[in-house]
Amino acid sequence: MPPARPFARLPLGPHASVVLWCEDAIVGLPRRLPSRGVDVVVTSPPYNRKVAYSTYSDDRPRAEYLAWIGELRDAVDAVLAPAGSFFLNVGGAPSDPFLPLDVARETARTFVLQNVIHWVKSIAIDRTAAGRAVALDRDLALGHYRPMASDRYVHGAHEYVFHFSRRGDVPLDRLAIGVPYQDKSNVARWGGAAADLRCRGNTWFLPYPTIRHRARDRPHPASFPPELPEWCLRLHGRERVRLAVDPFVGIGSSAVAAARLGVPFVGFDVDREYLSVAVERVRAERTSANAPTRPSRKSPARAGSTTASASG
Repeated sequence: MPPARPFARLPLGPHASVVLWCEDAIVGLPRRLPSRGVDVVVTSPPYNRKVAYSTYSDDRPRAEYLAWIGELRDAVDAVLAPAGSFFLNVGGAPSDPFLPLDVARETARTFVLQNVIHWVKSIAIDRTAAGRAVALDRDLALGHYRPMASDRYVHGAHEYVFHFSRRGDVPLDRLAIGVPYQDKSNVARWGGAAADLRCRGNTWFLPYPTIRHRARDRPHPASFPPELPEWCLRLHGRERVRLAVDPFVGIGSSAVAAARLGVPFVGFDVDREYLSVAVERVRAERTSANAPTRPSRKSPARAGSTTASASG
């Protein structure tokens, strides 16, 4: 029997909430959400790399896994708005570099690949390459990575974020995550640069925070930092996001991002323990941000009452 009520509903303001469902998203997306009513889908499905999830087997035959990705694609197709964005985060192992590309090709059977973003989790910067204007007194090694005991492969330090849309023509708010010009002479040289802000481009350096106790700090084997979905939402255009969705919400990084921005949000996961962590993270974000709100606009998500609650 499908759940009659959401696992949790956490208000962000008078007309926006984070709603979490303990349900398979492939079934839940068309069941819980209006047709073509979602402006942004941002998610990271299991990568089929034998990750030790609590309730999901991450070790399927490749053809079966890609068929499952196709089912996810079709479920997203049922709910994504005509001018919506589908941000799909996928990482590959050095020994299997084509897996993310295979996932992208399967998704592209329905959607157009509008942008390919590289999420850089760790990077080394030589001070000479940074230039004199930065005035570094030493080389930098930034971010975190998983050490690899191999004499064949280098450490994996990046993942993909594939930005899909229906026609490849979704306008983006590029300066919402823009960066200042390093060389200020470009402000006068380039037309439209008067605000000293340029497009960040397709390489996003977003390191994980240091983890001292995994069970407490990140009790999930494959989560992304909240800044990654936050930047995706900002890039699409925060004011155009009437509803954001994550089909694999896990411990709630995308829900936290939505809470920061005051964006109506619906997340799905089959693991109740992960969802319980997501609820606590959203509550903590609401407290620290003093419950941000959006202009009066009703969320189209069909999900119960407006009081904060968590079942089970």
